[in-house]
Amino acid sequence: MKIAAVETLRLARGITVHAGPVQWLWVRIHAENGLYGTGETYPHPESEEAVVLSRLAPRLIGQDPGRIEGLWASMFDAVSYSGWAGAELRAIAAVDMALWDLLGKTLNVPVYQLLGGATRDRIRTYNTCYDHISFLDEPERLAESLLEQGIGAMKIWPFDPVANETGGQWITPALLRRGLEPLRRIRARFGDEMQVAMEFHGYWNLRCAIEIARACEEYSPMWLEEMLPQDNIAAYRELASNTKLPLTISERLMTTWQHRELMASQAARVVMPDIAWCGGITEARKIANQAATHMLPVAPHNCGGPFLHAATLHLAASVPNLYIAESVRRHYAGDYQGITAPFARPSNGFFPLPPGPGLGVDLLPQVLARPDMTRRKV
Repeated sequence: MKIAAVETLRLARGITVHAGPVQWLWVRIHAENGLYGTGETYPHPESEEAVVLSRLAPRLIGQDPGRIEGLWASMFDAVSYSGWAGAELRAIAAVDMALWDLLGKTLNVPVYQLLGGATRDRIRTYNTCYDHISFLDEPERLAESLLEQGIGAMKIWPFDPVANETGGQWITPALLRRGLEPLRRIRARFGDEMQVAMEFHGYWNLRCAIEIARACEEYSPMWLEEMLPQDNIAAYRELASNTKLPLTISERLMTTWQHRELMASQAARVVMPDIAWCGGITEARKIANQAATHMLPVAPHNCGGPFLHAATLHLAASVPNLYIAESVRRHYAGDYQGITAPFARPSNGFFPLPPGPGLGVDLLPQVLARPDMTRRKV
């Protein structure tokens, strides 16, 4: 069986998250026998699509799609000399995801089975709070709505508005109290019943991050995520030495090589690869194995579209060192509707093992017929 065509698909209308509009790029790898696999990346589909069609497709057409490791190396070779840490790796990630989906369909098994089988019967999840209920204005109500659905962990980013005011370069005691208020209110109402992860989106300098981390310690958040830009691992190590709280780092790092430097620094206590950014399922599995050698758990980043959501659950099902898997209730309960068939909802804070074959998800015929759908094939 050979690869007959490479296709990209994207909608002109995306969704809105905290950083603004986001669009997903889907990539289909078509085999000669009529089967295809679908992968996904984001958030800049025009750039990623250009890499897929102009740089990666020539390395793929006519090749055996089951040679996933070899094809990954060939694709990386196609982009590595000119610089690869951006749209190039996101494009590789989408193709790689599609290859795993195609292989699973070919063998009629779920992707997690191809990764060595399930290491658990269900997958613990936390909710990232893009929601109609504001964690800034109604944190107790949001936490209560999640607890009613059995979800006992959530992620919020109440310091982002403060960073927008100060550029992340200074903070006062009053601003510290304002940023802490949603976390304080959730703790006051629910105690330890709700775990709360604190996200910072890399907005702060080192001095401010240390002040914020120390102020957070009173409320025992689940972790502090991406407090600094990810350009200086040594600064993260200094931050880690100045707080007793665990740092979660790496959603924007790419490949095992960048993650190797992170783990060697001993700054991270939880490693967070994003399958759609780090290089696909092939690299994410290696990163998880690498983390295991450092006695570190992984918590895959998952704020993209439906194929990333499915791929994240397959990875989470298979890796022994899973801490918890990210999910977005607004996505699987709303934004994905009309794009794919409905996803299983978590029960008591756990997703069931994902279905197959492959990733177990596909685009609905009606989304392919939408007037804002653009398809290109080579």
